[in-house]
Amino acid sequence: MSYDIDTHFHEGTSTFTHVLSDIATGQCAIIDPVLDYDPASGCTDTVFIDGVLDSIAARAGNLVFVLETHAHADHLSAGDYIRTKTGAKVVIGHDIQGVQEVFAGLYNEDDSFQRDGSQFDLLVREGDELSLGQTKLTVMATPGHTPACLSYLVAEDGKVQDAFVGDTLFMPDVGTARCDFPGGDAATLYDSIQRLMALGDDVTLHLCHDYPPVKRAIVSKVTVAEQRANNIHVGDAHSRDDFIAMRRKRDSGLAMPRLILPSLQVNIRAGALPEPESNGTRYLKVPLNQF
Repeated sequence: MSYDIDTHFHEGTSTFTHVLSDIATGQCAIIDPVLDYDPASGCTDTVFIDGVLDSIAARAGNLVFVLETHAHADHLSAGDYIRTKTGAKVVIGHDIQGVQEVFAGLYNEDDSFQRDGSQFDLLVREGDELSLGQTKLTVMATPGHTPACLSYLVAEDGKVQDAFVGDTLFMPDVGTARCDFPGGDAATLYDSIQRLMALGDDVTLHLCHDYPPVKRAIVSKVTVAEQRANNIHVGDAHSRDDFIAMRRKRDSGLAMPRLILPSLQVNIRAGALPEPESNGTRYLKVPLNQF
């Protein structure tokens, strides 16, 4: 294998932050990094992501990219912090523009907030390629959870070996992502998942979260074959129509993620916090009675 994958688990948000490294050159990418945030105090911290960066430094890695699979609603991105500290480019899907438009309205952002994705360094689309030395990543659009969701595929000898799938899929005993956020759609998610399933049974899917049943350990990756055989929402035993009906019914009763309101106003800024106000303090807005 010409590349290495190192995974870190953020317990507070049940999030996996992956580090993909090209062995020959040491060039690497961080996928879905987390900024520590305590909603009770309003304090942010970088303990978790500094640990990830330290692990890269210990291996003499050269961080090139921060890859976001989408604008997360369950954790604050550390993308801007990493960019400021290392110079790495923050990457997200081109359709983030539509997500920015929706949530700029929710937070009543003024015209100084750009809705063109310019807060990010690179906007990518289906089929785009990124290079980490000899390791190549291909972008696959996998919308449904949100309209801007991406997966990043890593191939060796012309065959996809690994895919970083964000929130699109969870472990088979947990199922699939919700589809009730603005622009989400159950039918679209089903079709995106079928594209991932078609990559091949031996392909390893690297997840962004795990919410295990009590008696199971936390797991960060699963093969396509295991998903097809056992996924409780979208395995081979479940039809498209059954999935859509299940997902719509299930989503109608789900509570909002605990950190959705702080997360999205940071994540549409590529992980940057809102600008300080006249007293030098940064503020996060809480729109009332909107969900």
